Amino acid sequence: MAIQIVIAEDEAIIRLDLRETLEEEGYEVVADCGRGDEAVKLVTQHKPDVVILDIKMPVMSGLEAAKLISQLKICPVVMLTAFSQREIVEQARDAGALAYLVKPFQKSDLVPAIELAIARFAEMRALTGEVEALGAQLEIRKLMDRAKGILIDKHAMTENDAFTYIQKMAMSERVKMGEIAERIISVNLRP
Repeated sequence: MAIQIVIAEDEAIIRLDLRETLEEEGYEVVADCGRGDEAVKLVTQHKPDVVILDIKMPVMSGLEAAKLISQLKICPVVMLTAFSQREIVEQARDAGALAYLVKPFQKSDLVPAIELAIARFAEMRALTGEVEALGAQLEIRKLMDRAKGILIDKHAMTENDAFTYIQKMAMSERVKMGEIAERIISVNLRP
């Protein structure tokens, strides 16, 4: 399946040229527009693999659109602009752009920028998933420690005995140890 792209460029000729170039390279342009606010709507609607935004557009700039799209975490943003000043590049980076192309762009620059943005976005998603998984593991560990503490205090168990008790209960009931720990805590919080 072809990589799907939304284009937002206020100059119609450049937008058409960009669409043609992308389609020649095997990408599928699912939508295009000339305003940043429309780009946000199209990205939300189509959920493309990447969006290419011009920085200067009417109603909403590409930088504002990039920031909104990046916050939604729908797809990576590639910025396309005639401006190469460091300050503007930094603004694009801060808005969440993962690649930056300066007009007039070359076809040989376009494909690597798109592929780099897609790869970096995938890496960021994977890291976010890892962080969330580690956070969940930490919460389970905290529950386990509280439950073991209750068993140690109320039933004079050693830490190892408390862990073994929770483990055996989980195995016998075919549930996760975190569920047993939650149950032990909730039973002991009642007055």
